[in-house]
Amino acid sequence: MRLSLIAAALLALAPAARADEVTIFAAASLKDALDAIAAEWQKTHGDTLVISYAGSSQLAKQIQQGAPADLFISASTAWMDAVQKSDDIDPGTRRDLLGNTLVLVGTDKPASADIADLPVLLGDGKLAMALVDSVPAGQYGKEALTTLGLWEKVEGQVAQADNVRAALKLVSTAEAPLGIVYGSDAVAEPGVGVIATFPQDSHAPITYPAAVTRAADTPQAAAFLDSLTQEPARSILESQGFTVAP
Repeated sequence: MRLSLIAAALLALAPAARADEVTIFAAASLKDALDAIAAEWQKTHGDTLVISYAGSSQLAKQIQQGAPADLFISASTAWMDAVQKSDDIDPGTRRDLLGNTLVLVGTDKPASADIADLPVLLGDGKLAMALVDSVPAGQYGKEALTTLGLWEKVEGQVAQADNVRAALKLVSTAEAPLGIVYGSDAVAEPGVGVIATFPQDSHAPITYPAAVTRAADTPQAAAFLDSLTQEPARSILESQGFTVAP
């Protein structure tokens, strides 16, 4: 009897188990899909997922400066390469997670058109794009326009935004008649429609690499990463216009 009372007292003094908090830095284009996935994860695991969305370049620089991220999902292999070179991720956890397409969008349900007609379609209006020198969606867009011989024709009309979702908002709020975003962004915003899809050979493959950071202090970061190629995450990502690695 005495031993059982002592055991009960010790259990009462033991700290209660707590769920982990996982901090995720993710490309802005992932917001809708990742928010839905995180909600499902938290229901079944009890962990708290704290997700910061921004352009991949901004997130990579924050990680290099010591920001406390556990997991990084980039829309650019170049920015993942940068944080790997600075030894801020665990390279053994790195994987190419997703793919995407690049599209020209307009408000509501615009008629389909040929990308070559962009200067005519644009008229005197602005072309919304993410930052063309640092944000992946902007870099892919500039590369595609250059390949197709259109960049010099529209460069002076480009309205650059901090990230691809900010560029999308410029179109959805009619501040710019046209924009270049990912196919997944067009799915996420009912106020815009796809006018044309850029040829895949006009730009480098759009790849989303992901990796656990060196600063990660919870095994749940790797577990969440593993879950992104499984159900229900896979179906959510595919419904949002992404392709998911096997």
